[in-house]
Amino acid sequence: MDEPDRLRVALTPIRRKLLARLREPASAARLAAELDLPRQRVNYHFKALEQAGLIELVEERPRRGFAERIMRATANAFLVDPGVLSSAETGGPPDGETGGSGASSSAGSGDGFERIADRYAAEHLVEVAAGTVREVTRMAAAADRRGVRLLTFTLEAEVRFEAPGDVHRFTDELAEAVAQVAARFDTPGGRSYRLVAGGHPTPRQGAEDDR
Repeated sequence: MDEPDRLRVALTPIRRKLLARLREPASAARLAAELDLPRQRVNYHFKALEQAGLIELVEERPRRGFAERIMRATANAFLVDPGVLSSAETGGPPDGETGGSGASSSAGSGDGFERIADRYAAEHLVEVAAGTVREVTRMAAAADRRGVRLLTFTLEAEVRFEAPGDVHRFTDELAEAVAQVAARFDTPGGRSYRLVAGGHPTPRQGAEDDR
């Protein structure tokens, strides 16, 4: 979801509960009984969710002089575009612009991949991660609509550094290694891929403020 108004419609506790339940089709009357709520109240929330495009009509069943509307969620899960939250707080970039987000080393090409000064900034890592969520989610949804698979890859590793300076040396060596591999596989006219490498401390269990 990348529209603030649509997000506000979905975020109330009862509507989140309805969306989760409507992964399977159901009527307002049925959910009112399940949740012990007045049917008029559930109908009100149904109408708001339907207008926002979050639920859709599956069928109408005749019921003693009226048509019972069977609804279901338009997706099994909804992902909030990080830009909706960040732009509201910081006046972030418009849709389709990542404000220079991208891999923080110069491995690869494009102005958005050369913000070396931000290489060790947590804010930049969050910005890059948000851009990745936004782009991959949209491409995955488009691929699903076409009935094809979106080919991606994920690399994960855990490294224990003895001293803070080791993080800098590790990052420099990793950037150099990535640049070499990228140069070896880079093919003019080929399908462009974006590689993002980031690192952060592993959260300690039970630690609320992990520094």
